[in-house]
Amino acid sequence: MDIKLDGRVAVVTGGSKGLGLAIATRMAASGADVALLARRTEVLQEAWEAVSTTARGRVLAVSCDVSNAQDVARAYGEVMAGLGRVDILVNNAGTSQTGAFTTITDEVWQADLDLKLFAAIRLTRLVWPQMVERRWGRVINVLNTGAKAPKAGSAPTAVSRAAGMALTKVLAGEGAAHNILVNSLHVGLIESDQWARRHAQAQTSQSYAGFLADMGKGIPMGRVGTAEEFANVACFLASDAASYVTGTAINVDGNLSPVM
Repeated sequence: MDIKLDGRVAVVTGGSKGLGLAIATRMAASGADVALLARRTEVLQEAWEAVSTTARGRVLAVSCDVSNAQDVARAYGEVMAGLGRVDILVNNAGTSQTGAFTTITDEVWQADLDLKLFAAIRLTRLVWPQMVERRWGRVINVLNTGAKAPKAGSAPTAVSRAAGMALTKVLAGEGAAHNILVNSLHVGLIESDQWARRHAQAQTSQSYAGFLADMGKGIPMGRVGTAEEFANVACFLASDAASYVTGTAINVDGNLSPVM
């Protein structure tokens, strides 16, 4: 299927690396104007250059700490000044913060919720009125499979992601009458920068390819997924081809999760 996003404007948070960068690249290559939001300006510049290589539309890089309400409002203003509208919002920013429950402080809980839940709430609240006015919009919340099947020691990430799944369903219900479609994509084991960092931190003699191969042994499909495979699903949900898909929580995990 040839997915086309010509004439659409997308905002991708956490857009400078990993899944966010893959999603932004795929959407830009499909014809959308794309705004990349991330904190580090030097990494953003590299991402802007990478996305621009295959982009068919405009690409805008905006430095933003999405966990900060004032910074979100400022960045939204820059996006509107540069691209004029927002049709597609991909709430992707986040980390995998986990630990034993009794070790997680209030500060850690709050930081995790600010980054993963409140960032999505604030950005969606900003773009929502224009989507209602135009009767067209897409909101895609990138979560993980732990939102559906949390394990011991997976807080605070699993908790904030589960809240993101509930937010997705609430918004889908409110947006349906306005042709605003809201879905969540749930990451399993996908090759990304976080796994590259973990491999480097392990200081092992095993190659990165070997490290990924070992990870893939526990997945029914026998391998980890690629960021491009994940981005393909996001791009489909952002397109007119997915015009009757809303309120869904889609696993992109090679059947790793025990929950559909």
